[in-house]
Amino acid sequence: MNFTPVDSNVTGAVNYQDRFLTALGRNFTVFVLGITINYINANMVHTFSKHHIFKSNPRYILFIHLVFNDMIQLTTSISLFIITYAFQTIHVYHCCLLVVPAIMTTQNTPLNIAFMAAECYIAVCIPLRYNNLCSVKRTYIVIGIMWTCSSFSVLPDVFILFATEPLEFINSKVMCYRDAVFRNTYSLKKRDASHMLFLVGVWLTLFYTYFRIVFVAKAANTDATKARNTLLLHGFQVLLCMMVYVQPMLQRVLSYLFPGSLSAIYFVLFIINQILPRFVSPIVYGLRDKTFRKYFKMYLLCTMDIHPKTSVMMPT
Repeated sequence: MNFTPVDSNVTGAVNYQDRFLTALGRNFTVFVLGITINYINANMVHTFSKHHIFKSNPRYILFIHLVFNDMIQLTTSISLFIITYAFQTIHVYHCCLLVVPAIMTTQNTPLNIAFMAAECYIAVCIPLRYNNLCSVKRTYIVIGIMWTCSSFSVLPDVFILFATEPLEFINSKVMCYRDAVFRNTYSLKKRDASHMLFLVGVWLTLFYTYFRIVFVAKAANTDATKARNTLLLHGFQVLLCMMVYVQPMLQRVLSYLFPGSLSAIYFVLFIINQILPRFVSPIVYGLRDKTFRKYFKMYLLCTMDIHPKTSVMMPT
């Protein structure tokens, strides 16, 4: 069979079309998943904002902050994913505008889960002090502490970037991810240290609260049993969040085992690390709660009466 330049051109066109369709399918999948999860989360935020019983409960405040945080994280990470496919490289200063909120919200997630576990522990193990320790004002202070901690984990990298890197690098185009922008040795070491500090603190909180609640659950307290199961789900979600921190190692291992599937590896890891944990939050915290689920379903299915006079009010 003779092989001509025309055959070569046709083969190249077919391969390009295959790559284009694959990229289009992956971007479409990520986009649809992001829109779906953010639609569900937006309805949860709307449900929370419409009922005073949720806004006056620290547990629901922490939950809805986690949902709102996930919406920001999902939007920025999907934007980075699509931009990488569409443009491959962007200017460093543009990349910072996307990377910084993505890092901060990623760091917020395990911190938020740890504080939710602490709230659950106080409610079950020391209920007489709950109203004093878990007031609405203190809950918002805790949220402020979360954002302060996550800011300290990335904002120094921004200052280091503009203080140490030449102007040519700031104006250059790079693949938009953290290590490509914050490439200073100090930034890399600080990143590893902050990851370790966050994870150790979160896991110690989860283990301590879980085993303390287990002792209470042995007394056949149904509320304690439910709290214990909730903490197990906390642990599962933190485990998913930890995948982000071991992603570089996983990429190297999988790239060595499957050298011809780098693009597929990055896509699968993105789904597991960035999207799956955000899909778990509404199920773990929103849909398992009977009170919240009742009103959330009304908004999600667009069945709630829009007239204020006939709307259902939650008991106080």
